[in-house]
Amino acid sequence: MITSSRRFSSSRFRIARRSAAGLCLLAGVALLSAGCAGVRPWERGPLSDYIMRPDRDTLADGLYEHVYFTREAAAGGRGVGGGGCGCN
Repeated sequence: MITSSRRFSSSRFRIARRSAAGLCLLAGVALLSAGCAGVRPWERGPLSDYIMRPDRDTLADGLYEHVYFTREAAAGGRGVGGGGCGCN
């Protein structure tokens, strides 16, 4: 038979768990929405500059590919996870 004090502690635990879940959900929404920012038209010039492009330095990209091929014994596949061992 469940006593009234045990039933009370069970309901307190449920309320605490629900509020913790709500707090985690609120924190997640706050973190995800913090990255959303609009770029004004006069701010787009510096962002579209040549220096901001990830593929601007072909020599460095070639060197990176050479080092990666030498270490991992794999070529290409820069956009996928995993190494040359096949253990994704």
